[in-house]
Amino acid sequence: MRIRLSAFVLVLSSLALSLPLSGATQPRDTVLRYTLRGNDCTFAEFAEYGLWIPGGKKPLRGVIVLQHGCTMEMYGITRPYDLQYQAFARKWNLAILETALYGDCGLWATPETGSAEALIKVLVKAGNDVGRKELASVPWLIWGHSGGGFWTLAMLRDYPERILAAVSYSAAWDPKWDYSPEAARVPLLLRHAGEGDFGAGLCAETAYHTFAKLRAEDAPVSIVCNIGENHNYTKLRHMMLPFFESALRERLPVKEGRLGDVDPSHTWLGDTLTFEVFPERGFSGVKTGFCRFPDEASARAWKEFATTNDVLDRTAPPQPRGIAARVEGDSLVVKWNAEADAESGISCFNVYIDGKAVARIPESGEYQSFHTNGDNTMPADPPRMEVRLPVPLGKKAHICVENVNQAGLTSRANKTIIL
Repeated sequence: MRIRLSAFVLVLSSLALSLPLSGATQPRDTVLRYTLRGNDCTFAEFAEYGLWIPGGKKPLRGVIVLQHGCTMEMYGITRPYDLQYQAFARKWNLAILETALYGDCGLWATPETGSAEALIKVLVKAGNDVGRKELASVPWLIWGHSGGGFWTLAMLRDYPERILAAVSYSAAWDPKWDYSPEAARVPLLLRHAGEGDFGAGLCAETAYHTFAKLRAEDAPVSIVCNIGENHNYTKLRHMMLPFFESALRERLPVKEGRLGDVDPSHTWLGDTLTFEVFPERGFSGVKTGFCRFPDEASARAWKEFATTNDVLDRTAPPQPRGIAARVEGDSLVVKWNAEADAESGISCFNVYIDGKAVARIPESGEYQSFHTNGDNTMPADPPRMEVRLPVPLGKKAHICVENVNQAGLTSRANKTIIL
């Protein structure tokens, strides 16, 4: 099947990294948008793709692929604009690709209907369009929800050599296939919400059976059930990112076209009944009933998520930079730049003049967060990093801006002086 891609719909610099106000230059991030229709999209009524690429000239090392569940395409493309995902991806020099596939999810959830081929061709097209040809070959970190979780497992079956790690979130329909030895090399996290949840979808069965099959092959697979939550609702993102990070540490760099294996001297095990975690090395009992993690960090994140339904951020967010202020008429305009916290995003900014709080951006709510009913980003277009204030009295004013993450932790306040 030959797929024609629509022309560029949008190319723009990242909302997180506009040019600094100081006048220094930084590489611009890029967001690309593509749409497939008609005979070029046999697996859906039409399909949208959003791709974020970090600025700079360093070769990309991978792509985070985010696949929604059935009917969740209603939210459209949001996560290439997600500042938390961008911060994580920038740390590892990854691209972010999100799909919005409109139509019968029972069709697109099966990769051989064309959804896998379309994904690959979009990456090739994007790489050619912006001179990042490595997009055609870098490994994938796949996240899929519900029908997208089924698609994730099918991609693990069909393209295991291309997948660095995978997260299958409330995967549906309990596939009956087996997995290859190559698939058993891939770190996989399975999440479900308990037996009977979304009953016809067989989500718990999908997780149980996939876990049993792959653990029998000694695969680095873990499983978690969120007690008291449902098929959709979860803060799985807070577990997914440390899991992906552990997999990246273990499996990169790619050598001779092949991803590395998880180092058995680093792996940890997790008891699904007691949630205790411990090093695999030295354990001589039967291991197949235990989760197997790439390293200690991912094991401890799993334990916290399994027991509390979340993984808390315990580190302060990055300090705002490039603060600049100027008087415009009867207003003082303050602008700044800031990166999101890779662990918990941006909740708000606090602005101070001479030590007194004078503004919160936004005035209420969160600067940007994610919807726990499928992980879509809210809002995709957050407020500008600026505020208009009354001109302060006196010749000098000390202006400070704090970055506050979603865990309520604050950065060090950056300071500027206006004369």
